[in-house]
Amino acid sequence: MSDVEAKPEFQQWHVTSPYLHLHCGLGEGPYYEAATHSLRFVDIKKRRVHVVKDLSNPAPDPASASDVETIQLDTPVTVTADIDGVDPSERFLIGAKYGIAVLDRRAGTYQYVARFSGAAAADNERLRSNDGAVDPHGRFWLGTMTDIGLDLQPEGSLFLFDGARPGVCKQHPVTIPNSVSWSPDRTTLYFTNSTERQILAFPYDPRTGHVDTTTTSSSSSPTVLYHHPGPGEPDGCRVDVDGYLWQAVYGEGRVLKISPRGQVVGEIRLPTRNVTCTQFVGTELLITTAAMEEGEGTEEEVRMGGALFRVDVGVKGLEPFLFKLGGS
Repeated sequence: MSDVEAKPEFQQWHVTSPYLHLHCGLGEGPYYEAATHSLRFVDIKKRRVHVVKDLSNPAPDPASASDVETIQLDTPVTVTADIDGVDPSERFLIGAKYGIAVLDRRAGTYQYVARFSGAAAADNERLRSNDGAVDPHGRFWLGTMTDIGLDLQPEGSLFLFDGARPGVCKQHPVTIPNSVSWSPDRTTLYFTNSTERQILAFPYDPRTGHVDTTTTSSSSSPTVLYHHPGPGEPDGCRVDVDGYLWQAVYGEGRVLKISPRGQVVGEIRLPTRNVTCTQFVGTELLITTAAMEEGEGTEEEVRMGGALFRVDVGVKGLEPFLFKLGGS
């Protein structure tokens, strides 16, 4: 028997047509609403939350209110999460312009729970939230970045919200902070730093929830799990039950399957380049994308930009954690 570890066979999937096409400007933040077997996702540019009401429907009609619910807001909405003890068909958490808010789904209104803190972030008109996720202790990690339409600068941060307390800055500066996720054993926090083309791995204490994202001490400094060599940038990702990361790559029309050791062991090819995020529903992966401008790619790539895609990858994802509105 060889002492050399065998490399897994490289897996490939090729998706050619969308599951649903709502022509999103910037589709993002897919989230499986298990209570209703539906999928929420956002359009950051158009300030909308979309809900695919029944994922057992193989071909939802984008023009049918019975198939797709759209909530129009007056703020950039970037990510959503379920709240512990709250029916998501009534209310859920959103990342908004100035922090985290609770969205009243029926009224189409929202109320801030907590805002970004610090002189560089509090109600700063240049900034908006970006991607984020609830951790195993019910706290919400949420990044900030330069708002759409402004010159992109390294002025963003990564914040941690514990209930209704103001967000605490955990890392600054960051240009485009993206997905936050955890290993199956909850001992590692993954953070995607898009402009640096890196996925960082931080030690996470599953008992206390302690993680230090600012120190440079050798005991708790992050490791670079993966550094992307291509022209695109790592965007949103989800982790499966075996600990593999399914990482969207913006600008390359791909989702990469990355091992817990940082090796690329598979890829999903899509017919448009601006792939933004992934979400497991059973063994299927739902994938959001952003629009492409004329001349940025082929006619087909431009036409497919902003669509939602779906592919069975044969493995289930980790279930998301619930936000504790009262704090951990």
